Amino acid sequence: MCLIFWIKIWAGSALTLDPPTPADRSRQMTKDLPSPELLRKLLRYEPKTGKLFWLPRKNDKSWTKRWAGKEAGSFSSRYVKIDVMGKSILGHRVAWAIYFGSWPNDDIDHKNGDTHDNRISNLRDVTKSINQRNSKMRADNTSGHAGIRMSLRPAKWRAEIKVSGKTKHLGYFDTLDEAIAARKKAKSKNGFSDRHGAYS
Repeated sequence: MCLIFWIKIWAGSALTLDPPTPADRSRQMTKDLPSPELLRKLLRYEPKTGKLFWLPRKNDKSWTKRWAGKEAGSFSSRYVKIDVMGKSILGHRVAWAIYFGSWPNDDIDHKNGDTHDNRISNLRDVTKSINQRNSKMRADNTSGHAGIRMSLRPAKWRAEIKVSGKTKHLGYFDTLDEAIAARKKAKSKNGFSDRHGAYS
């Protein structure tokens, strides 16, 4: 009887749990990552240039001789990546953690679209949905405009926009210009940046 009562209490509590907050998501994303305090002992960040440099390590003379003062990170991928304590971490997240003293709550968006530009003025902590609103157009787009394609049935231009992970159909249009105008209006209404849908 007690067990059944406990299960009912537990189930009722589970149903009333609040959705995860930005702080909850941040803790999950930064689990097992080095603290901002430790990063500040290992790296020097230049907010005006966005560059990170290795600091000397008192107890490791050979490492200090080889790496101290040198720019940190690899640039072979779309983003700068830095290996810290056996973990590969995105450079813009490291920069944010060092500058503000805490890991970002969500995604880090590069305002100008240059993912190697980690100046603090170019970074903002945003949700994934907002970050995607600042993304460039896919390279395989054929209409020349993001969210617009030719539909065979009917043979018209179809316009759509993705907001908060959901695709919203904007309608079918006889001309490409009409489809462009409809999507431009939807972009403005939903807070998309001017560079969303631009070619890289």
